[in-house]
Amino acid sequence: MDSVIIENLISFGLTRQEAAIYLELLKHGDLTGYELSKETGISRSNIYSSLAGLAEKGAACLIEGESTKYTAVTMQVFIENTLRELAEKGDFLKQHAPAKIEQSTGYITVTGAKNIRNKIRQMINETKLRLYFMAPAEIVLEFSEELKALVTGGKKVVILSDGFETDGAIIYKTEIEPHQIRLITDSAFVLTGELTDDEHDTCLYSGQKNLVAVMKEALKNKITLLSERSNI
Repeated sequence: MDSVIIENLISFGLTRQEAAIYLELLKHGDLTGYELSKETGISRSNIYSSLAGLAEKGAACLIEGESTKYTAVTMQVFIENTLRELAEKGDFLKQHAPAKIEQSTGYITVTGAKNIRNKIRQMINETKLRLYFMAPAEIVLEFSEELKALVTGGKKVVILSDGFETDGAIIYKTEIEPHQIRLITDSAFVLTGELTDDEHDTCLYSGQKNLVAVMKEALKNKITLLSERSNI
């Protein structure tokens, strides 16, 4: 569990050593640099430079006394302060960012499970009229809240999956190849590829009319076939 906590703390701007030291302070309370060195096995010189980093980032404070000790800021306070600072910086960047260039309509390779998920969320959130999503139920489920928001906003949502259900969407139940995803938004953009939770996962994203047309036709034919089967 500690390794998972440390990985998540790194996402909040701490180095690996800083995260490990912060975790020890949370566990054991106020400690000197010497005590922290014994607990973590990190050299004292590195301990003190990491403690300075923790103090600068708002995760720890110095306690003056007979012996200098350090105390951890609670995890909740550290997280809330960091998120607030990031939100403020994010607002600044959005206000002062260069003007948006026209979106590329070429063929873009999206690599890595995290980046693919982010691209799916972006496409869903930017949908103006309609969305077609074909994927295994466990993948579609990850985006259920975003899909519900589309339905609530009056957008057309069509799902082809092997068990996913949500009110207001048009659902076609069908077998799906494991990890395969197909996404079309507003008859303008497509995402196709594989999502297996691997950093080497790849998907193709494009606004090329030819690819969009091919994907639309393939989904249309599949929907027609599924509809005919359901009427037999």
